[in-house]
Amino acid sequence: MAKIHNISLIKFDSDFLILEVDGTTFKVKLSDLSKKLTNASITDRNNFIVTDSGYGIHWPSLDEDISIDGIIGRT
Repeated sequence: MAKIHNISLIKFDSDFLILEVDGTTFKVKLSDLSKKLTNASITDRNNFIVTDSGYGIHWPSLDEDISIDGIIGRT
């Protein structure tokens, strides 16, 4: 499977998701992404899995999936 994105950082800062994708850092308001992430505990926010291809992020305890392109605004 081809690598779509290289994700080197994912962290949360208050109400923001900060991630580094393909060498560029993005800071996105959680409320712009997901109601589930906005309302989630720190523990649940930090319980994520990045797909091997770099296509997306999955939060198992929240049953939430978001594509990287969706997070950084690419279509």
